[in-house]
Amino acid sequence: MKSANSYNAAEIMVDRNVTCGYGDKVAFQDTERSLTYGALQTATNQVANVLTAQDIGRETRVALLLLDTVDFPCMFWGAIRAGIIPVCLNTLLTAEQYLYMLNDSRAQALVVSAPLLPVVAPLFDQLPFLRQVIVADGDGREHPDLASMMSEAGDTFETVRTHPDETAFWLYSSGSTGPPKGVRHVHTSLAYVADHYGKNILGIRHDDVCFSAAKLFFAYGLGAGMAIPMSVGASTVLLTGRPTAKSVLDMLDHFNPTLFFGVPTLYAAMLAGDACVPENSSDRLRLCISAGEGLPKDVGQSWQNRMGVPVLDGIGSTEMLHVFLTNRPDDIRYGSSGREFEGYRLRLVDDEGNDVPNGELGELLVSGGSAGEGYWNQRAKSRATFAGEWTHTGDKYTRDDEGYYYYSGRTDDMFKVSGRWVSPFEVEQALVSHSAVIEAAVISHEDEEGLIKPKAFVILKEHDDANGLFEELKEHVKTAIGVWKYPRWIEAVDELPKTATGKIQRFKLRD
Repeated sequence: MKSANSYNAAEIMVDRNVTCGYGDKVAFQDTERSLTYGALQTATNQVANVLTAQDIGRETRVALLLLDTVDFPCMFWGAIRAGIIPVCLNTLLTAEQYLYMLNDSRAQALVVSAPLLPVVAPLFDQLPFLRQVIVADGDGREHPDLASMMSEAGDTFETVRTHPDETAFWLYSSGSTGPPKGVRHVHTSLAYVADHYGKNILGIRHDDVCFSAAKLFFAYGLGAGMAIPMSVGASTVLLTGRPTAKSVLDMLDHFNPTLFFGVPTLYAAMLAGDACVPENSSDRLRLCISAGEGLPKDVGQSWQNRMGVPVLDGIGSTEMLHVFLTNRPDDIRYGSSGREFEGYRLRLVDDEGNDVPNGELGELLVSGGSAGEGYWNQRAKSRATFAGEWTHTGDKYTRDDEGYYYYSGRTDDMFKVSGRWVSPFEVEQALVSHSAVIEAAVISHEDEEGLIKPKAFVILKEHDDANGLFEELKEHVKTAIGVWKYPRWIEAVDELPKTATGKIQRFKLRD
């Protein structure tokens, strides 16, 4: 009998669409396969049976090291249906990082895409908690093949009566400031994101087709590619490989999505190429979304001018699961992260936790129903980040008198020059506003006298006289944002170090 306090996210996101008559509607389509909502429901039942037959019990963890194919939603929602906790792993990490996360999570099972198996296979004798390895698109020789196991499993399953506040899944933080942290999210979190951001801000509709360049293992991609479209029975197209400027344009052109979710560095890379024109994109595109890092004003405006579609810049985090501050379709101010919206409350505080007035720099705190319940086995960090109803983001912002928030950078990236704060992001925005610069990253660097000054790394378009250009760029920054903020050193590079989600890793440049 169903308890009044029972809530299983698989019923809300999968079963409800079948009940509403969307069983024959395509839910997911990758470059080779498609899956209707009815087929997804059956597949998640099979997955639940597969996992329970392997004696994987309720509230234990199953690690998903899966590429963005239709296998991902089958495994994710099948585990949740069985009350088992899927742990989504970044597909672009090293063996050492997987060793840490698999042991940290104590995952009893690992489901891995065949191309990724060689990376983790040498680790198996160092994983005392791991009891089962299942390979998606495998040959079934050394490890069981997922498709074969599902075909032999029953296609009905009694969904486990989980609690709304019970942990549903884990996401690992990017680990940019230390070992990755396992963020635990509850069953109601995904629907909260879909209701407050997907429906109220994006106006997600049943006939929408979503495409997210951000992968499903990433909080931004999980919301964009699953929670938001599934909340209304919309469709999602999945890019299995790496999201490059070419592969993303090819997806836009081939699948004609109506909503595109990207990151700032991808928008900049696409704009740098001649192929980025409306004729090579989706003719049904109604909105583009950006998150992951602040979107430079020049990049957002250039995209809208060239492609004829606005970009809604916002900010989210793994800890908050998705976007909690954003521009709106009818209220876009490029250069800002937008304004507070229903479902989330924001504060800016100083180092002592006091609210700062408009115009002053402060750390952004957020309160909302999609917040994680804490980090796994990291009590001190949990208490520092999840302080009562408020979650510390680690992002520095200012707010103007109209309520628009302006990103300044991560707390760890900020530095002072001549006693005044310098925002790396502000200097980077000034640099990329120059027509010769594609991307930029700014860090602090000591001069000969041991004083801190800005140093810039830039990716340039074709330019014969780099030294002459560097002097021009310095003057450009001085004019745009202030004399003390210009980079004293500029270095041209072919690429910038980034996380798998597109964030620039400034700490690697400092090293």
